[in-house]
Amino acid sequence: MNLNVVVFPGQGSQCEGMGHALFQAYPHIVANANAILGFDIQNICSTNGDNALNKTIYTQPAMYLVNYLSYQNYLKENPVPDYVMGHSLGEFNALCAAGVFDFETGLRIVKKRAELMYSVTETGMAAIIGATHEEVEEYLNAHFPTIDIANINTPSQIVISGSLNDLEKAADFFEEECLTYVPLKVSGAFHSRFMTPLKEEFAKVVAAQTFNAPEIPVIANFTSGFYPDNKQGICDNIVNQLDGSIRWVQSVELLLEKGECTFTEVGSGEVLSNMIKKIQPVNCGRN
Repeated sequence: MNLNVVVFPGQGSQCEGMGHALFQAYPHIVANANAILGFDIQNICSTNGDNALNKTIYTQPAMYLVNYLSYQNYLKENPVPDYVMGHSLGEFNALCAAGVFDFETGLRIVKKRAELMYSVTETGMAAIIGATHEEVEEYLNAHFPTIDIANINTPSQIVISGSLNDLEKAADFFEEECLTYVPLKVSGAFHSRFMTPLKEEFAKVVAAQTFNAPEIPVIANFTSGFYPDNKQGICDNIVNQLDGSIRWVQSVELLLEKGECTFTEVGSGEVLSNMIKKIQPVNCGRN
């Protein structure tokens, strides 16, 4: 049996002009989003004025909206998937697709998440290419204990988070180890200890929402296991993702253990599709 899996991209997949046709097709949803956000998300995506799309406070709501509209289009021609999952911000689209909350609730949560994450300054992220998760962890423990592993994207692409000063030093170190070091265009050290002080305020916002049991199984970035059907478990996964590593490799592997999978990326770009090919290129398909 072939399992159909829809995956939703997160921050980093944004691009100027994304969602143009979708905004024209779903004007009422866009208007609703603008009312909740207090700014014109369509204009930001269309013009990217002042490089707004690379500012977390705008990027995350924009990605959430484009992913959501893309999924509405997907459902017009495809059956409901067997599983859904998302990378970081994309996980909120997976939860929405699974009926855990409606579009508006998800957008309000994402809006608050973006505001909080944008408030952390003088920090950043970088991708290390060419080393395993275990190797990068060993390097960090020995030389850069204040830098955390943020994303385990592929078996040989690991994202780290830390202060800009520490990341600058780490760049020289990893290049000396003949590894590729790529700074990421993000505003802060996401999925690291630098996000921990934000969790209490974020948890209050999340706990105030109404959640339903998932109608489609959703894999949590934080645990690389399935979301539970109780509110406390749902809240814990959403909040802990803030400073926990994104375990993308382990999440994909969990599904591959269940059989042959076809992964369809719904949203902007093909970042996740390319990652999945590198996790198990022989056994997993993609659309």
